[in-house]
Amino acid sequence: MPNEPGFKLRERILVATLALGAVFLLGTFGFWSLGEAYLPRNPWSLADCAFFTVTTITTVGFAELPHLARVPGARVFTVAVLLVGLGVALYCVSAFTTYFIEGEFSKGRMRKRMARTLEALTDHIIVCGVGTTGIHVVEELISTGWPVVAIDVDERHLERAQTLSAGLLPTLQGDATEDAVLERAGIRRARGLVAALTDDKMNLFIVVTARELNPRLKIVAKGVDVKAADKLRHAGADCVVNPAFIGGSRMVSEMIRPQVVEFLDLMLRDKEKNLRIEEVTVPSGSPLSGKPLADAQIRQYTNLLVVALRERPRGDEPGRFLYNPGPETEISEGMALIVLGETDGVHRLRAAMARGFDAT
Repeated sequence: MPNEPGFKLRERILVATLALGAVFLLGTFGFWSLGEAYLPRNPWSLADCAFFTVTTITTVGFAELPHLARVPGARVFTVAVLLVGLGVALYCVSAFTTYFIEGEFSKGRMRKRMARTLEALTDHIIVCGVGTTGIHVVEELISTGWPVVAIDVDERHLERAQTLSAGLLPTLQGDATEDAVLERAGIRRARGLVAALTDDKMNLFIVVTARELNPRLKIVAKGVDVKAADKLRHAGADCVVNPAFIGGSRMVSEMIRPQVVEFLDLMLRDKEKNLRIEEVTVPSGSPLSGKPLADAQIRQYTNLLVVALRERPRGDEPGRFLYNPGPETEISEGMALIVLGETDGVHRLRAAMARGFDAT
């Protein structure tokens, strides 16, 4: 991009290289022309002129061209080539040194590696905007093992997000409202998208664009204004989250149910156990389908607690929630299991849904 620091530095290197080449050609053909004009019987060859120009610019100065003193203006021209060439050479060295010292070379390699990573990603989640809200979205997705791509126009936000994954998080610096940026993030292969910008209009634009590019995408949008929720849903968002509403509910919970809030906070902050409340959907043909919970032995193999079930939706009606299901409750295709436990156990259960516990 023309406004990126890396682009300006590469442009500076190109200008310096072209200037150095121009001085070299000017010096070479300048000396050759002087030799042709004043030394017709024994003119200087282009090779000798090129060599003398290089030794002059680099201040090595092995020897002068033969009969240089006899050519009018030759030494003045030599001094001019020396001063201009030396200045351009120093500028060129400075540009290349800056390119390597400031890490632009390694950044370029990292961008290419990032591009290859993005091309290989599938079933991932794209987070648009990693500011005050989006950074927590990225952190939670990383903690729970979901593949994620972060997009933001502010490089500082992306660097902060990178620290959460030891530099392994795929990121894109750009405007998430642009089709090209979302295409680079692999939106057609993505599982979901989170629009977490601080402006409702920008989030609305992202939702419309994302829904057009991938109709099957799960889209969760941030709504700064409560009034924007309906517009975001009509534009294609599956869910709209209002941080102000969530914050108000949290403050009430702190007042009337502090133990529950503390339990949930400790569960989310525990880096060793990494406990979460997760959902696992029973796919078609699952070996666990048709089995009662007692026979499925989920607790035995995964150490997960099944706290609720949601029946498979029927037509336009969403499925019912069954809280604290008994051991005789039968698992069926399309049902969602709401479980409490560690993230590793959730991954084992998802794998078992497809292959069974004996194969995991």
